[in-house]
Amino acid sequence: MLDVQDLQAGYGRSRVLFGISLLVPQRGAVAILGRNGVGKTTLMRAIMGELPAEEGRIFLAGQEMTRARTEQRVKSGIAYVPQEGAVFARMSVRENLMVGAIGARRGGQGGGRAPSLDLAIDAFPKLGQRLAQPAGTLSGGERKMVAIGRALLGEPKLLLLDEPTEGVWVGVIEEIADRLTELATRIGVVIVEQHVDLALRVAGHAVVMDRGRVGFEGPSEAVRDDPRLLRYLAP
Repeated sequence: MLDVQDLQAGYGRSRVLFGISLLVPQRGAVAILGRNGVGKTTLMRAIMGELPAEEGRIFLAGQEMTRARTEQRVKSGIAYVPQEGAVFARMSVRENLMVGAIGARRGGQGGGRAPSLDLAIDAFPKLGQRLAQPAGTLSGGERKMVAIGRALLGEPKLLLLDEPTEGVWVGVIEEIADRLTELATRIGVVIVEQHVDLALRVAGHAVVMDRGRVGFEGPSEAVRDDPRLLRYLAP
């Protein structure tokens, strides 16, 4: 589904990524691990088109996206749930979710129809009880559910998740992990996550980054048992 080849990107004159390559299957999840500041969020933003690729190439389902605008990538089937600012605080849960449905209708992912809110509510039943509530009054976990649910209403082929369990109560973390595991049986998922055990449980493959490069990668079970993991995650 996603093929990133020798990607280099950064902010102005400050380069952050130095030749990152990444493969994501049509169905399945890939975890991106590493200590803070190694370029994980920069990688997600570059895949989404929020940062330009200085070098390298990005393909989605065989279609080159390296120079495509962010909105073109959304229309092609990429959805992104950022680490922060993922909901519109003054809008209701229903209104937040409908933003994703509108995007799907405009992008043609849903064949010209707006997807049902049931797509989000089936994934996170709690949202059905909060539809009229302002999103800014939700708990951290509920806001994450809204953000992921809204992305699902865009009917993506590829879902990018940056720290989906940050600031989330442990009981809700397990619920989110279960939904992501199920979701990865249907679409491609890239998850940046500090909860290493959770990330390796959701994803079948893991990439460990270090200083803007791939330190090592492999099947999640092998990465979990690799003695290098602790060294690359140490502050």
